[in-house]
Amino acid sequence: MTPATDARPRPVDHYENFPVASWLCPPRLRQPVAAIYWFARTADDLADEGDAPAAQRLDDLETYGNDLQACLRGERDSGRWPSVFTPLRGAIDAFALPGEPLARLLDAFEQDVRKTAAGAGYADRAELLAYCSRSADPVGRLLLHLYGVHDAPALACSDAICSALQLVNFWQDVSVDVPRGRYYLPADDCRRFGIDPQAPGTWATHPRAPELVQALCHWARELMLAGAPLVHRVPGRGGWELRLVVQGGLRTLHRIERTGFRTMQQRPKLGARDLPPMLWQAARM
Repeated sequence: MTPATDARPRPVDHYENFPVASWLCPPRLRQPVAAIYWFARTADDLADEGDAPAAQRLDDLETYGNDLQACLRGERDSGRWPSVFTPLRGAIDAFALPGEPLARLLDAFEQDVRKTAAGAGYADRAELLAYCSRSADPVGRLLLHLYGVHDAPALACSDAICSALQLVNFWQDVSVDVPRGRYYLPADDCRRFGIDPQAPGTWATHPRAPELVQALCHWARELMLAGAPLVHRVPGRGGWELRLVVQGGLRTLHRIERTGFRTMQQRPKLGARDLPPMLWQAARM
Protein backbone atom coordinates (compact mmCIF):
# COMPACT_ATOMS: atom_id res chain seq x y z
CA MET A 1 0.00 0.00 0.00
CA THR A 2 1.22 3.49 -0.82
CA PRO A 3 2.27 5.34 2.35
CA ALA A 4 -0.08 8.07 3.55
CA THR A 5 2.63 10.67 2.93
CA ASP A 6 2.97 9.66 -0.75
CA ALA A 7 0.63 11.56 -3.08
CA ARG A 8 1.24 9.17 -5.97
CA PRO A 9 -1.69 6.88 -6.79
CA ARG A 10 -1.17 3.19 -7.39
CA PRO A 11 -0.56 2.03 -10.96
CA VAL A 12 -3.68 0.92 -12.79
CA ASP A 13 -3.26 -2.86 -12.88
CA HIS A 14 -6.91 -3.98 -12.73
CA TYR A 15 -8.32 -5.53 -15.92
CA GLU A 16 -10.34 -2.99 -17.92
CA ASN A 17 -11.68 -2.93 -21.48
CA PHE A 18 -9.99 0.42 -22.07
CA PRO A 19 -6.74 2.26 -21.23
CA VAL A 20 -6.54 4.25 -17.98
CA ALA A 21 -3.79 6.84 -17.41
CA SER A 22 -1.74 5.19 -20.18
CA TRP A 23 1.33 6.69 -21.87
CA LEU A 24 -1.08 8.48 -24.20
CA CYS A 25 -2.41 10.50 -21.28
CA PRO A 26 -0.53 13.82 -20.87
CA PRO A 27 2.08 13.30 -18.13
CA ARG A 28 0.72 16.11 -15.94
CA LEU A 29 -2.69 14.43 -15.89
CA ARG A 30 -1.67 10.82 -15.23
CA GLN A 31 -1.65 11.16 -11.46
CA PRO A 32 -5.06 12.87 -11.16
CA VAL A 33 -6.58 10.41 -13.66
CA ALA A 34 -5.21 7.47 -11.67
CA ALA A 35 -6.43 9.08 -8.43
CA ILE A 36 -9.97 9.35 -9.82
CA TYR A 37 -9.79 5.79 -11.12
CA TRP A 38 -8.71 4.34 -7.77
CA PHE A 39 -11.33 6.32 -5.89
CA ALA A 40 -14.02 4.76 -8.07
CA ARG A 41 -12.40 1.30 -8.25
CA THR A 42 -12.00 1.00 -4.48
CA ALA A 43 -15.57 2.11 -3.81
CA ASP A 44 -16.85 -0.37 -6.40
CA ASP A 45 -14.86 -3.15 -4.73
CA LEU A 46 -16.30 -2.20 -1.32
CA ALA A 47 -19.74 -2.60 -2.86
CA ASP A 48 -19.33 -5.95 -4.60
CA GLU A 49 -16.06 -7.79 -3.92
CA GLY A 50 -15.50 -10.34 -1.17
CA ASP A 51 -18.18 -11.91 1.01
CA ALA A 52 -19.04 -9.12 3.45
CA PRO A 53 -22.75 -8.82 4.31
CA ALA A 54 -24.72 -5.92 2.87
CA ALA A 55 -24.82 -4.05 6.18
CA GLN A 56 -21.03 -4.08 6.42
CA ARG A 57 -20.68 -2.92 2.82
CA LEU A 58 -23.02 -0.01 3.45
CA ASP A 59 -21.16 0.92 6.64
CA ASP A 60 -17.85 0.88 4.76
CA LEU A 61 -19.28 3.00 1.94
CA GLU A 62 -20.64 5.47 4.49
CA THR A 63 -17.19 5.79 6.07
CA TYR A 64 -15.69 6.12 2.59
CA GLY A 65 -18.17 8.89 1.81
CA ASN A 66 -17.34 10.68 5.05
CA ASP A 67 -13.67 10.49 4.11
CA LEU A 68 -14.50 12.01 0.74
CA GLN A 69 -16.26 14.93 2.39
CA ALA A 70 -13.33 15.42 4.75
CA CYS A 71 -11.00 15.35 1.77
CA LEU A 72 -13.08 17.98 -0.03
CA ARG A 73 -13.08 20.20 3.06
CA GLY A 74 -9.35 19.82 3.58
CA GLU A 75 -9.91 18.01 6.87
CA ARG A 76 -8.43 14.83 8.30
CA ASP A 77 -10.03 11.57 7.16
CA SER A 78 -10.29 8.18 8.89
CA GLY A 79 -6.94 7.00 7.54
CA ARG A 80 -8.41 3.68 6.32
CA TRP A 81 -7.65 4.32 2.64
CA PRO A 82 -4.49 6.44 2.45
CA SER A 83 -3.58 5.18 -1.04
CA VAL A 84 -6.93 6.54 -2.25
CA PHE A 85 -7.47 9.79 -0.41
CA THR A 86 -3.92 11.14 -0.28
CA PRO A 87 -3.60 11.18 -4.10
CA LEU A 88 -7.21 12.33 -4.46
CA ARG A 89 -6.60 15.23 -2.10
CA GLY A 90 -3.65 16.25 -4.26
CA ALA A 91 -5.78 16.11 -7.41
CA ILE A 92 -8.56 18.13 -5.80
CA ASP A 93 -6.11 20.80 -4.68
CA ALA A 94 -4.22 20.97 -7.98
CA PHE A 95 -7.19 20.84 -10.38
CA ALA A 96 -10.16 22.05 -8.30
CA LEU A 97 -11.98 18.77 -8.90
CA PRO A 98 -15.71 19.11 -8.14
CA GLY A 99 -17.04 16.93 -5.34
CA GLU A 100 -20.53 16.30 -6.72
CA PRO A 101 -19.50 13.73 -9.38
CA LEU A 102 -17.44 11.82 -6.81
CA ALA A 103 -20.42 11.70 -4.43
CA ARG A 104 -22.71 10.50 -7.22
CA LEU A 105 -20.44 7.50 -7.75
CA LEU A 106 -20.82 6.49 -4.12
CA ASP A 107 -24.60 6.87 -4.32
CA ALA A 108 -24.63 4.44 -7.26
CA PHE A 109 -22.49 1.88 -5.43
CA GLU A 110 -24.77 2.04 -2.41
CA GLN A 111 -27.70 1.37 -4.74
CA ASP A 112 -25.86 -1.67 -6.08
CA VAL A 113 -25.53 -3.08 -2.57
CA ARG A 114 -29.19 -2.52 -1.74
CA LYS A 115 -30.46 -3.99 -5.02
CA THR A 116 -28.23 -7.05 -4.73
CA ALA A 117 -29.36 -7.62 -1.14
CA ALA A 118 -33.00 -7.41 -2.24
CA GLY A 119 -32.49 -9.54 -5.37
CA ALA A 120 -33.86 -6.64 -7.40
CA GLY A 121 -33.17 -5.71 -11.01
CA TYR A 122 -34.10 -2.87 -13.38
CA ALA A 123 -37.53 -2.35 -14.87
CA ASP A 124 -36.45 -0.87 -18.17
CA ARG A 125 -33.63 0.83 -20.09
CA ALA A 126 -34.49 4.25 -18.67
CA GLU A 127 -34.00 3.03 -15.11
CA LEU A 128 -30.72 1.36 -16.03
CA LEU A 129 -29.46 4.53 -17.75
CA ALA A 130 -30.39 6.52 -14.65
CA TYR A 131 -28.09 4.21 -12.70
CA CYS A 132 -25.32 4.63 -15.30
CA SER A 133 -25.67 8.39 -14.95
CA ARG A 134 -24.34 7.96 -11.41
CA SER A 135 -22.14 4.86 -11.72
CA ALA A 136 -20.23 5.81 -14.90
CA ASP A 137 -20.99 9.27 -16.30
CA PRO A 138 -19.37 11.18 -13.39
CA VAL A 139 -15.97 9.71 -14.27
CA GLY A 140 -16.12 11.09 -17.79
CA ARG A 141 -17.17 14.50 -16.52
CA LEU A 142 -14.27 14.56 -14.08
CA LEU A 143 -11.84 13.70 -16.87
CA LEU A 144 -13.25 16.44 -19.09
CA HIS A 145 -12.77 18.82 -16.18
CA LEU A 146 -9.07 17.95 -16.17
CA TYR A 147 -8.89 18.78 -19.88
CA GLY A 148 -10.78 22.04 -19.42
CA VAL A 149 -13.74 20.93 -21.55
CA HIS A 150 -17.05 22.01 -19.99
CA ASP A 151 -19.62 22.74 -22.73
CA ALA A 152 -22.96 20.94 -22.81
CA PRO A 153 -22.50 19.06 -26.14
CA ALA A 154 -19.16 17.63 -24.95
CA LEU A 155 -20.67 16.58 -21.61
CA ALA A 156 -23.54 14.86 -23.42
CA CYS A 157 -21.09 12.93 -25.61
CA SER A 158 -19.06 11.98 -22.54
CA ASP A 159 -22.17 10.70 -20.80
CA ALA A 160 -23.05 8.59 -23.85
CA ILE A 161 -19.57 7.03 -23.97
CA CYS A 162 -19.46 6.32 -20.24
CA SER A 163 -22.96 4.85 -20.11
CA ALA A 164 -22.14 2.72 -23.16
CA LEU A 165 -18.97 1.43 -21.49
CA GLN A 166 -21.00 0.52 -18.40
CA LEU A 167 -23.59 -1.29 -20.51
CA VAL A 168 -20.88 -3.16 -22.44
CA ASN A 169 -19.47 -4.30 -19.13
CA PHE A 170 -22.90 -5.52 -18.03
CA TRP A 171 -23.47 -7.58 -21.19
CA GLN A 172 -19.91 -8.93 -21.01
CA ASP A 173 -20.31 -10.00 -17.36
CA VAL A 174 -23.75 -11.64 -17.32
CA SER A 175 -22.26 -15.07 -16.52
CA VAL A 176 -20.45 -13.53 -13.53
CA ASP A 177 -23.13 -11.16 -12.27
CA VAL A 178 -26.21 -13.39 -12.30
CA PRO A 179 -24.77 -16.07 -9.95
CA ARG A 180 -23.83 -13.23 -7.58
CA GLY A 181 -27.37 -11.86 -7.56
CA ARG A 182 -26.61 -8.80 -9.68
CA TYR A 183 -29.30 -8.32 -12.31
CA TYR A 184 -28.85 -5.68 -15.01
CA LEU A 185 -30.94 -7.15 -17.85
CA PRO A 186 -33.93 -4.76 -18.11
CA ALA A 187 -37.19 -6.53 -17.33
CA ASP A 188 -38.94 -4.97 -20.34
CA ASP A 189 -36.29 -6.37 -22.70
CA CYS A 190 -36.48 -9.78 -21.08
CA ARG A 191 -40.21 -9.95 -21.64
CA ARG A 192 -39.77 -8.91 -25.31
CA PHE A 193 -37.93 -12.20 -25.83
CA GLY A 194 -40.21 -14.34 -23.70
CA ILE A 195 -37.77 -14.47 -20.80
CA ASP A 196 -39.10 -14.24 -17.25
CA PRO A 197 -37.28 -11.35 -15.51
CA GLN A 198 -38.24 -12.81 -12.14
CA ALA A 199 -36.51 -16.14 -12.81
CA PRO A 200 -32.80 -15.40 -13.35
CA GLY A 201 -31.96 -19.06 -12.82
CA THR A 202 -33.58 -19.82 -16.18
CA TRP A 203 -31.89 -17.11 -18.22
CA ALA A 204 -28.73 -18.96 -19.23
CA THR A 205 -30.63 -21.91 -20.73
CA HIS A 206 -33.40 -19.93 -22.41
CA PRO A 207 -33.22 -20.45 -26.20
CA ARG A 208 -33.73 -16.73 -26.90
CA ALA A 209 -31.15 -15.49 -24.42
CA PRO A 210 -28.57 -14.77 -27.18
CA GLU A 211 -31.17 -12.66 -29.01
CA LEU A 212 -31.70 -10.63 -25.85
CA VAL A 213 -27.97 -10.04 -25.42
CA GLN A 214 -27.66 -9.13 -29.10
CA ALA A 215 -30.38 -6.49 -28.79
CA LEU A 216 -28.76 -5.02 -25.69
CA CYS A 217 -25.36 -4.95 -27.39
CA HIS A 218 -26.90 -3.09 -30.33
CA TRP A 219 -28.22 -0.50 -27.88
CA ALA A 220 -24.78 -0.11 -26.30
CA ARG A 221 -23.12 0.25 -29.71
CA GLU A 222 -25.54 2.99 -30.79
CA LEU A 223 -24.90 4.88 -27.57
CA MET A 224 -21.12 4.56 -27.98
CA LEU A 225 -21.22 5.83 -31.55
CA ALA A 226 -23.41 8.75 -30.48
CA GLY A 227 -20.70 9.89 -28.09
CA ALA A 228 -17.71 9.11 -30.33
CA PRO A 229 -17.38 12.63 -31.83
CA LEU A 230 -15.99 13.69 -28.45
CA VAL A 231 -12.61 12.25 -29.49
CA HIS A 232 -12.13 15.34 -31.65
CA ARG A 233 -12.76 17.69 -28.73
CA VAL A 234 -10.21 16.35 -26.26
CA PRO A 235 -6.86 17.92 -27.12
CA GLY A 236 -3.58 16.22 -27.98
CA ARG A 237 -2.64 12.77 -26.75
CA GLY A 238 -5.69 12.68 -24.51
CA GLY A 239 -7.87 12.58 -27.60
CA TRP A 240 -5.99 9.53 -28.81
CA GLU A 241 -6.43 7.79 -25.47
CA LEU A 242 -10.16 8.51 -25.72
CA ARG A 243 -10.19 6.97 -29.19
CA LEU A 244 -8.84 3.76 -27.67
CA VAL A 245 -11.40 3.95 -24.86
CA VAL A 246 -14.17 4.03 -27.46
CA GLN A 247 -12.55 1.30 -29.54
CA GLY A 248 -12.06 -0.84 -26.43
CA GLY A 249 -15.79 -0.78 -25.82
CA LEU A 250 -16.59 -1.51 -29.46
CA ARG A 251 -14.03 -4.30 -29.61
CA THR A 252 -15.56 -5.90 -26.53
CA LEU A 253 -18.91 -5.88 -28.31
CA HIS A 254 -17.17 -7.61 -31.22
CA ARG A 255 -15.86 -10.25 -28.83
CA ILE A 256 -19.36 -10.75 -27.42
CA GLU A 257 -20.66 -11.20 -30.98
CA ARG A 258 -17.95 -13.80 -31.65
CA THR A 259 -19.37 -15.90 -28.80
CA GLY A 260 -22.76 -15.90 -30.52
CA PHE A 261 -23.93 -13.46 -27.83
CA ARG A 262 -23.71 -16.31 -25.31
CA THR A 263 -22.28 -14.29 -22.44
CA MET A 264 -24.64 -16.02 -20.04
CA GLN A 265 -22.29 -18.99 -20.38
CA GLN A 266 -18.89 -17.32 -20.85
CA ARG A 267 -17.15 -14.00 -20.27
CA PRO A 268 -15.16 -12.76 -23.27
CA LYS A 269 -12.10 -10.58 -22.60
CA LEU A 270 -9.81 -8.47 -24.71
CA GLY A 271 -6.25 -9.67 -25.28
CA ALA A 272 -3.08 -8.66 -27.07
CA ARG A 273 -4.52 -9.70 -30.44
CA ASP A 274 -7.24 -7.08 -30.08
CA LEU A 275 -4.83 -4.13 -29.90
CA PRO A 276 -3.86 -3.92 -33.63
CA PRO A 277 -7.48 -3.71 -34.87
CA MET A 278 -8.29 -1.23 -32.09
CA LEU A 279 -5.36 0.97 -33.15
CA TRP A 280 -6.41 0.74 -36.79
CA GLN A 281 -9.97 1.72 -36.04
CA ALA A 282 -8.83 4.49 -33.68
CA ALA A 283 -6.70 6.01 -36.44
CA ARG A 284 -9.72 6.06 -38.75
CA MET A 285 -12.01 7.97 -36.37
